[in-house]
Amino acid sequence: MRFLDGHQPDHDLTYDDLFIVPNRSELASRFDVDIATHDGTGTTVPLVVANMTAIAGKRMAETVARRGGLVVLPQDVPIEAASDTIAFVKSRHLVADTPVVLGPGDLMAHAQALIPKRAHGCAVVVDDDGRPIGLVPRAQPGPDVDMFSDLRSAMTPIGVLLPDTTDPRTVFDTLTEANTGLAVLVDADERLTGVLTRVGALRAGIYRPNVDAHDRLRIATAVGINGDVVGKARALVDAGADLLVVDTAHGHQAKMLTALAAVAQADLGVPIAAGNVVSAQGAKDLVDAGASIVKVGVGPGAMCTTRMMTGVGRPQFSAVADCAAAARELDAAVWADGGVRHPRDVALAIAAGASNVMIGSWFAGTYESPGDLHTDASGEYKVSFGMASKRAVAARSSADEAYDRARKALFEEGISSSRIRIDPERPSVEDLIDHICAGLRSTATYTGARDLAELHEKVVLGVQSAAGFAEGRPLPGGW
Repeated sequence: MRFLDGHQPDHDLTYDDLFIVPNRSELASRFDVDIATHDGTGTTVPLVVANMTAIAGKRMAETVARRGGLVVLPQDVPIEAASDTIAFVKSRHLVADTPVVLGPGDLMAHAQALIPKRAHGCAVVVDDDGRPIGLVPRAQPGPDVDMFSDLRSAMTPIGVLLPDTTDPRTVFDTLTEANTGLAVLVDADERLTGVLTRVGALRAGIYRPNVDAHDRLRIATAVGINGDVVGKARALVDAGADLLVVDTAHGHQAKMLTALAAVAQADLGVPIAAGNVVSAQGAKDLVDAGASIVKVGVGPGAMCTTRMMTGVGRPQFSAVADCAAAARELDAAVWADGGVRHPRDVALAIAAGASNVMIGSWFAGTYESPGDLHTDASGEYKVSFGMASKRAVAARSSADEAYDRARKALFEEGISSSRIRIDPERPSVEDLIDHICAGLRSTATYTGARDLAELHEKVVLGVQSAAGFAEGRPLPGGW
């Protein structure tokens, strides 16, 4: 990474402050670029979903891992629930998506409530032996839809039924020929395996799943720094977690270093990420305590009020660049956590030296996030909240005595309820992954980089004014 004409500014920078200068490139196509990472996470796209309750659940974890990323379950998920989620993700198919599955006796109202949990827009009706017998598409409520009818009378025939061993390209061609959008896949006993859309079949040929040594999808989990940290970490790894994140808002504190060292000394056999910090010294101290990955970012997140409440934090690009340089000297990596609003921000985080980029609120407004789907006059939305907010603190301290809960409630930070809109053009997290990866691959071709390491090495950066950033925004309505 270098700055245009060698003039690196003497002040800290955000992503919006920067632009990337195109270099001479020998790359003919964005598909010539390898965007896999090499930080021990197995990610084949540099995207990690933040450990936020309103974002990171089993549907998100399954879908993102299938496309090469990684989801971190929040630290306040009970061990039993986390174990169930890990088991669910580990059991998922590497190509077929998991549909909403219902029986013929279930009500239409039940189906319509569940279908928006998935982006493919329908539920699969199965018989008592798990064999698919019909589909129920998503319907808009109205007088023509009887929400109290059972699915036996409401389901439609399955148009395309294929073995789950069918090559994705063949699935695509079959769907195209049949002029339909979804195939139902079954195993050798004709039991439901999953579904695959035309776009899903295309994605299966572009993305590589993030899998463990047993070809199962990977998932990470977070632990805090209070209580029996090692015991919880061991239980999560025993349940199948592929990576641990030791997580607290202020990662450069003695309690974090003690907890992190204890987890590292337990030698649980998985990579350990820890954070958050924003300085080179903070990164070094976390690596020395046992982290192989440092989580960087204080205050840039959409749900975070830390900087406005406390003045604490640092512009994200400079924080990532300093921490990445320090971690690299110790053979460790960093994740850029927060502040990502556009695909360009992911590219700039990689340019700064991050191995993966952590995204939270941007992914909250997708069908795969755990929250219920709501509708108002402006369209569909989900509710998100910060992990230091009153809502999150109340959930995390529910077992405390009333006095302790009340005392903690005086000092919460972050937004407790925010409406995150579902983008009609990109309603699924897979749509956003496509959007981000297309931008990142193009950045690499502009810089002449064949992989992410070359992107960091070759990138030339310039500093721009607010007007320069505004100039780059598209204006669909013209001037």
